[in-house]
Amino acid sequence: MRISAIQMNPGSDKRQNIAQARELIQGALAEGRPRLIALPEMWSCLGGDRETKFREAEELPAEGSNGTGGAAYEFLREVARANSIHVHGGSIGELAGDRLYNTTLVFGPDGREIARYRKIHLFDIVTPDGQGYRESAVFKAGEQVVTFKAQDLTFGLAICYDIRFPELFLQLRRAGAEVIFLPAAFTLQTGRDHWEVLLRARAIETQCWMVAPACYGRHFDGNNDPRVTYGHSLICDPWGLVIARASDGIGWATGRVDQALTQRMRRDMPVLEHRKLV
Repeated sequence: MRISAIQMNPGSDKRQNIAQARELIQGALAEGRPRLIALPEMWSCLGGDRETKFREAEELPAEGSNGTGGAAYEFLREVARANSIHVHGGSIGELAGDRLYNTTLVFGPDGREIARYRKIHLFDIVTPDGQGYRESAVFKAGEQVVTFKAQDLTFGLAICYDIRFPELFLQLRRAGAEVIFLPAAFTLQTGRDHWEVLLRARAIETQCWMVAPACYGRHFDGNNDPRVTYGHSLICDPWGLVIARASDGIGWATGRVDQALTQRMRRDMPVLEHRKLV
């Protein structure tokens, strides 16, 4: 399966972000003819104050209902349906009472939602340059490990900060995952040292392909202070080799997931069967 990981430079205006996503998706489809498109974390609204985050977040239809959603939800659905492809919607803000969920949505070629994942690990840290992040002040943590099937492949879902918790990725592998998505808005400070290292490590440990669409460049928080994301969207194989990478700026990385390669690696080095610790 050919997959394109879209790299965006979103801000806090959802309409502008949808327009940017549409243009990039059209470019990736024309150039690489992927059967699955994946967007980065919080591409529909990155930055802004609490009021802005809530205004741009969306109440989602009940799972399995095929009901109508908000602007970002319907945009993702229409991209899938119009192009007869699978769409991994990165993540968007999901309304949940007095806080939000950081939520991934996946749509099948008929436009039906087939998977939903809420980010489990929330980014409450101080980066080396002293900038503080407290995702839990706005977002709730998810609780469910989620996989889905597409074209005989099993995909696992994770988001950004989840990458630092290998036990989640082991659970995804045990649930049958062959490819794991990690949409992200990794900070420049952490990304330049840890982004590729962590992605390749999770790929090697789980013997899964990693698909990591990322936000790139500057946006502004609620105090109008600049925040910078690292970008460097990539796809790596189960051996940990990067097979596709986005340059600086907006764009995409397209690569082909080879199920036979995954099966061969797992047969020749059966690390899951050799694992002694729970």
